[in-house]
Amino acid sequence: MTAHEATAHEAAWDTAPGLLDGAKNLTLTAADCDLAYWLTSVAQGTLRDRAATGHHPDAIVPAHMREPGPLRESLSLELGFRSLSEELATRLLAYYVVNAPGIPELEFYATQMIDEARHARVFRDHLVELGWQRETVLADIDEMAADYRRRVLDPVERFSLEIVRDQGDFYGGVAVFTIVIEGVLAPAAELSERKWTPLDPAAGEISRGAAIDEIRHLTVGSSILRSHLIDNPGYRPRLLEILEAGRKLWSEVPDREFVIHREELFQKGMAEHAGLIGDYELWPGVRMLDTTPEQRYDIAEQWTDEMAQTRMAYMGLPGDWLSGGAAS
Repeated sequence: MTAHEATAHEAAWDTAPGLLDGAKNLTLTAADCDLAYWLTSVAQGTLRDRAATGHHPDAIVPAHMREPGPLRESLSLELGFRSLSEELATRLLAYYVVNAPGIPELEFYATQMIDEARHARVFRDHLVELGWQRETVLADIDEMAADYRRRVLDPVERFSLEIVRDQGDFYGGVAVFTIVIEGVLAPAAELSERKWTPLDPAAGEISRGAAIDEIRHLTVGSSILRSHLIDNPGYRPRLLEILEAGRKLWSEVPDREFVIHREELFQKGMAEHAGLIGDYELWPGVRMLDTTPEQRYDIAEQWTDEMAQTRMAYMGLPGDWLSGGAAS
């Protein structure tokens, strides 16, 4: 069997669904997505011809993306912040491997840890493709994102570590990652893929590859929680307690401030390169050129709510837990 034949439909570049559709409609378990699955369907499937940079060699970085200006600045902020977030996720996931109750969960979270480390790397490397200096890119990201780390990422990190490390609550940790963190941030990743595809094909592919991974993370995490609640219905109050704390967390961190600033830069850059965009639609019936920063932020929030309702219903939980939450 060739590597292509071995690639699961939901992991193959040309057949994988979009993140929102996949996260809403697919059912995958930790046993489905074990180490063998990752080695064949992901390493030899999703990442074929894209392992080093996250994009195909034919997906070039246009010259206009290397020129100083609001478009390059917007993408730099996005990639820098996402790289830092993925680095944090990688470090957090080590505790999921340590606390895994069985081999299927251990193997799955070991592969997710590699996924997140890869995302951080390709986001950083694309900054270098945009003209950042490779020798100083890590320090430059830290400097650029210092305020974002302190005001957004640090509270999320403390919240996560309290549950998965200090309390040793594996299933609570799964809820944090699946619902509170990735469940909130994933729709914005979908928006990123759509936004950058006509302007920077390489960035669009990088986001596409990360989104294929996120489908797996969200669906497997949901199945782990669903099975645990079926077997241990007494855990439900604890889970709802964690979700309420997560709702409070997102109501307090100033993520919108950072996202809107980035989208305002994108708006200016988009106007400067309107000829490249033309009638391209960001979502059905809506031209990207006709959208505003606030509309793009709001649609990511709407997608967050829609995805939460579907996944929470699958787990037997109330689907409106976030109701107006974040869209970083």
